Amino acid sequence: MREDIDLVFFKQLLEERLATLTAGAGDGDRPVELDQTRVGRLSRMDAMQQQAMSQAARRLVNQEKVRIKTALTRLEEGEYGYCVHCGDDIPEGRLRFDPSVPSCIECAREAENR
Repeated sequence: MREDIDLVFFKQLLEERLATLTAGAGDGDRPVELDQTRVGRLSRMDAMQQQAMSQAARRLVNQEKVRIKTALTRLEEGEYGYCVHCGDDIPEGRLRFDPSVPSCIECAREAENR
């Protein structure tokens, strides 16, 4: 368990972000009405595009929630702050930027280049 970082602070950050994401769940879940008799062709296309964008945004939120829950699990297991790939410490500045980040910058760069 890392003692050089404030684990209570990071746990609070993660829990607050998760609560914020969970509170925002359900926004835009309503299906778009595509009744051709009431809505013109361009309006339907716009509605379909907005629905697709809403679904994509929901997927990103769900991915972030999974990352946060995984980080909270790592915190409880004493593995928080260590890279899941190489095991090195993740710098505190990187954790402050994104507390749910699972890897050090070197491993993230390697994964990006693959």
